[in-house]
Amino acid sequence: DLYWARSRVLEYLSGIQGSLPPEAKTELGPDATGVGWVYEYALESQNHSLQELRSIQDWYLRYELTSVEGVAEVASIGGYVKQYQITLDPIKLQGYDLPISRVVQAIRRSNNDVGGKLVEMAETEYMVRGLGYFKNLEDVENVPVGVSDGGVPILVRDIAEVGLGPELRRGLAELNGEGEVVGGVVVMRLGENALTTIDRVKEKLESLKAGLPDGVEIVPVYDRSTLIWKSIQVLSRKLTEEMIVVALVCALFLLHFRSAFVAIFTLPVGILISFLVMYPLGINANIMSLGGIAIAIGVMVDASVVMVENAHKHLERARESGKPFDRDSVIIEAAKEVGPALFFSLVIITLSFLPVFTLQAQEGRLFRPLAFTKTFAMAASSVLAITIIPVLMALLVRGKIRPEHKNPLSRFFIWVYQPFIHFVLRFPKTVILVAALVTLVTVLPYRSLGGEFIPPLYEGDFLWMPTTDPGISITKSREVLQQTNKIIREFPEVHHTFGKIGRAQTSTDPAPLSMVETTIMLKPAEEWPQREIKRFYSDWPLPDTVRGWLHHVWPETAPARTPAELDRAINDAIQFPGLTNASMEG
Repeated sequence: DLYWARSRVLEYLSGIQGSLPPEAKTELGPDATGVGWVYEYALESQNHSLQELRSIQDWYLRYELTSVEGVAEVASIGGYVKQYQITLDPIKLQGYDLPISRVVQAIRRSNNDVGGKLVEMAETEYMVRGLGYFKNLEDVENVPVGVSDGGVPILVRDIAEVGLGPELRRGLAELNGEGEVVGGVVVMRLGENALTTIDRVKEKLESLKAGLPDGVEIVPVYDRSTLIWKSIQVLSRKLTEEMIVVALVCALFLLHFRSAFVAIFTLPVGILISFLVMYPLGINANIMSLGGIAIAIGVMVDASVVMVENAHKHLERARESGKPFDRDSVIIEAAKEVGPALFFSLVIITLSFLPVFTLQAQEGRLFRPLAFTKTFAMAASSVLAITIIPVLMALLVRGKIRPEHKNPLSRFFIWVYQPFIHFVLRFPKTVILVAALVTLVTVLPYRSLGGEFIPPLYEGDFLWMPTTDPGISITKSREVLQQTNKIIREFPEVHHTFGKIGRAQTSTDPAPLSMVETTIMLKPAEEWPQREIKRFYSDWPLPDTVRGWLHHVWPETAPARTPAELDRAINDAIQFPGLTNASMEG
């Protein structure tokens, strides 16, 4: 339990607070992780300075966005934090015999609100409060720090110069190589739904635009909902393709279209049941959970296909016997014959992912949603195979059922298959020995394959993360960041770049000033420079509709560069002394 762990940490922190120096303060970070950066934006204006933009971000946008449900915190990056800076004159301090500690104490005590309890007037109580926060430079200059020998108050302006200036910076942000900007990072609370949280943030930003000064624009620079929708589209497309393939196989081999619907029924209903179970368990539809469903799609229809094919065989035999028969009884007997075996085979496949639930730490958090959804989908298909599928077969497997020997496609594959099965049955020991030898031979290449925790994921954008020499100054960092962003932005495949060097004001970002993190948002693949591909139908005089169908399967154009080639091109284009290139797809 995350919040139980946070309460325990707070207990330990309160216990050691007394042993820390007075200036040291401890606090818990947000209930989020480094992968909770779901939305990033930048503030641009031609009429406002970076200091003014940072003030808008810190005192207006940040607090409003933090109140959005699902948001743990909003981290600021870039710009200048406004400060009242007091430059003491040591000679004057010596002349007035004032230590620096007295000046610090006087300023700290003067910049505060105080309470004065209550005053009763006309049968009504009034709260008394003294407003003492600094509002301008004059308030700071007029703070008394002592009294001279003649009884004259010594003010801050008598011993120091007061002015406005920026706080020491440990990070900055840059957009498209055009100069510094102020950025904001929306950090999602751990366990929240990213898509829902992003939608709420967008809605809140739209309402906040009315309160921005004229000329200030909010520019989205990273939006994880794009990746989420792409993942959902891939799952939808694969589900549609699987249903089409199942329908075609059933129609071609059984020559009965209503039987194809029985087999297809398992896919959408099984996935729907998976989602219904995921919701009360709090499992989000993320990449890993959707991946579990994608893995299960290919196996979910097996039981339905076998049961439908077995029903066809039983009906075929009943008709060939020449005796009167009850169609429903024949279908029920066919389902009873293979139903138990199919059910237990699907249950075995369902249980095969149980070891994944024993994974701990980051491996467990990553792969457990995949195991859950795959298990739910397989369990749903196994239950459907012995409940709904027999009923659908009784309702839909009607009409003319053609025998297997009258289907030319079936006759062809039986002709190809028979020699092999006869050989295997005639020489079983030889076949087992050859299979064992093949298994042993695969051991050597298997041992040299190596392994990795998780393969790289290409989500349609890049995160470019070079490093510079330790100890680099903030001025030089800004120069390097702007130059690299400008070079990357010139690639025709790049939509925009948002660079960050150093750390944002959040405990989820431990990046030093020597680390560059540039988010490279790419254009859609169809807007990249294209190259032509010669296809077998390219020279055929085809109607546009037919050519469009063929182009969908065998496209005649493709991006001139693959994402991996673009990655290498970016690294080759940026060769700066002291800058170590490193990029990863993400």
